[in-house]
Amino acid sequence: MDKIQSDCPYPGCFFCVMKEANPSKRRASVLKYFRELPSQDDDGQVLPISGLWNTAMAHPNDPEFINLGIFECMASLIWKGLKNRRWLAHDQNIYIPYYAAHIIGSYTMNMEEFAERAVRAGVIPPLVELLRGRLTWVEQRVAVRALGHLATYPSTFPAVADHGEVLELAIQLASSSLEIVYSHFYQFVDRRLGYHCDLLTRGMGGVEMESRKAEEWASQLQCWSLQLINCFAFKPEFLHDICKPDFLVKLPGMWGGLVNENSPAGVGLLRTICQSKVGRGHVANIPATIDALCNIARSSDDWQYMAVDCLIWLMQDASTCHKVKDIVAPTLIDLSDISALGDYKKLGDTIVTVLQECMQQSGNSRGAIGVQTKSEIDELLRSKQSLKLEKSMPKEDLHIKQAAALVVKLEGNSLFSSGNIAGAAEKYSEALALCPMKSKKERVVLYSNRAQCYLLLQQPLAAISDATRALCLHSPVNRHAKSLWRRAQAYDMLGLAKESLLDAILFINECSQSNDPDLSLKQNKVPDYAERLVKKQMRSAWLFREAALKHGGVHCEGDASDAFGQDADDSEWETASESDAENDDTGEADDGTEWKNDGHREDICEKS
Repeated sequence: MDKIQSDCPYPGCFFCVMKEANPSKRRASVLKYFRELPSQDDDGQVLPISGLWNTAMAHPNDPEFINLGIFECMASLIWKGLKNRRWLAHDQNIYIPYYAAHIIGSYTMNMEEFAERAVRAGVIPPLVELLRGRLTWVEQRVAVRALGHLATYPSTFPAVADHGEVLELAIQLASSSLEIVYSHFYQFVDRRLGYHCDLLTRGMGGVEMESRKAEEWASQLQCWSLQLINCFAFKPEFLHDICKPDFLVKLPGMWGGLVNENSPAGVGLLRTICQSKVGRGHVANIPATIDALCNIARSSDDWQYMAVDCLIWLMQDASTCHKVKDIVAPTLIDLSDISALGDYKKLGDTIVTVLQECMQQSGNSRGAIGVQTKSEIDELLRSKQSLKLEKSMPKEDLHIKQAAALVVKLEGNSLFSSGNIAGAAEKYSEALALCPMKSKKERVVLYSNRAQCYLLLQQPLAAISDATRALCLHSPVNRHAKSLWRRAQAYDMLGLAKESLLDAILFINECSQSNDPDLSLKQNKVPDYAERLVKKQMRSAWLFREAALKHGGVHCEGDASDAFGQDADDSEWETASESDAENDDTGEADDGTEWKNDGHREDICEKS
C-alpha cells in the first residue's frame, strides 16, 4: 500500500504528506507543498510551520527539506507577512514570520552549504526587514539570530555585508534591546501581545513565567546582536563603524546576565576588536572600557580569559601600551600566579614577559611609566627571581623561612583578635615577605587574611587585589571560598554588582561542596548573609534595571520585579564589613564580625 489512509479534511495537509510511505512520492508532495504554501490563504497554516520549526531545531543538519525548497518557502512567507497585513492578522498567521525566520536560522546554524543555499534562495532581504523592526522585537530576535549564522561563514558573509544597514541595525539593537523588551513587553502586563506570551511560554505558564522568559529572550536578543557584530569585527574595514566611544563604553556591561551565561556577549566582541591593531587603538582611548576589562579579568566570570587576552594584547602593542599600562599593570600583577587560563598554559610567565617588556619601553618619554606601577612591577620581578633561587635552596633553609612566616602570621592573628587591624595587616605583609614563594597554600591564607584586614579598613581595592592573588594561587583557580566571599564584599563596597554577584554565587557553590565543617552548608541551607548579598546584587545587576529606572520602575509581578521593587531592603547593606558582621559563622569568621560590647572579637583569621 503506497500511502496511509487519512480522515484529514484538508487536501494536501503537510502532516498527511509526511505520512506518505513511498519516499519518492513524499518528496514530490513536500516539494509541491513548499512551492504552493506562500500563495495559499487557508486557515491552520501555522501548525505545520511550527512543526517544521521543531524539525529544524531537532535535525538542523538534515538536507531533505533544504533540497525541497524550504528556504524559498520561508522567505516568501516572511515577505507575505510584511506586505499583507490583512493576511497576517487572520487566523494565527501572526506567528508565521517568527517561525519562518527561526527555521532559516536553525538550518544555517552548522552547515555552510545550507547557508549558501539560503542566500541563493533570497532569505537575506526579508530577514533585514524584520531586523529593522517592521514587526516586533520577537521577530527581530530570530532575524538577528539567522543573520548572525549567515555572517559566520566566509562564503556568505559578503551577502550579509552587502546590506549596509545590517551592522548599524545590529549595533542599535545591541544597545537598546533590553529597553525595547522592557518597555514593549515586560513593563505593563495588560499590554502584552497574546502571541508574544504564547511564544514565550508555549501556553504553559502565567505572568511570572512570561516575565522570566522575556528576560531570557531580551538577553538573547542582545547577545545574538553582538554575535552578528562580531562577524563584522573580524574585518578591519568595519571597525571604525563598530568602535564608536559610546558603544565601547557600554560593551563590558553587556554580559548576558545569569539567564544567558553561555554567551561571551560584550567581552567576546571586545576580544575580537582587540585582535586588530586598529581595534586596539580605539579601545585604548576609552579608560572606562579598560577599567571594566580589568574588573572582568580579575573576576570569576567564565569569560575571564577573554578579558585577560585583551589586556595582554593592549600591553604588547607599543602603540597602545603607553596609554593603558598604569591601569592594566596592577591587574596583570594580581593574575601573575595563575598557571593556566583559557589558551594560556603558562599565563604567569606570559604576564611577567609582558611586564618586563613594558619596563624596557619606559625609557623613552612616550613610554614613561608611573612610579607606583614601576614599583609594583619591580616587586613582582623580585618575587619571580626569589622563586628561581628557592629551587637551589637547601630544604632546611626553606623550613626555617616557613617557620618564621608562621610565627609572624600568628602574631598577625593575635593583633587581629585584639582589634589592631592595621597592625595585623602589617604582620601578614611581613609573613608574605618571609614565606617561600613555593609555599602556595600558606600564601593563599596570608593574602586572604590580609584582604579581610583591608575590608575592615575600608580599602576595597586593596582587598580585591589580595583576594584575587589568593584565588590565583589556589588550586583549583578561583575556588578558594573565603577569598571569594571577601572579594564579593569588596566589590559590593565599590558598587560592582555583577562581579560581587558572581563571587557570592561561587562562594555558595564552594561551601556546598566543601568538607570543611566551618564552610559546609548547615542542613543544606545557604547562610543568611550570603543569601542577602546575592539578592541585593541580583537586584542591582538585573538586566532590566536601567530600563526600569528610565521608564518609571516595575509595573508587573514576578521574581525580578519583586527583587527590584518595593521589597528591596538596602538598609542592612551600608558597608560590606558591617552587613555580615553578626551572621558570618564560617568558622574563621572571615567576613567582618562586629566588635562586641565586651571587647571580645571572633577570630576571623585562618589558622592553617
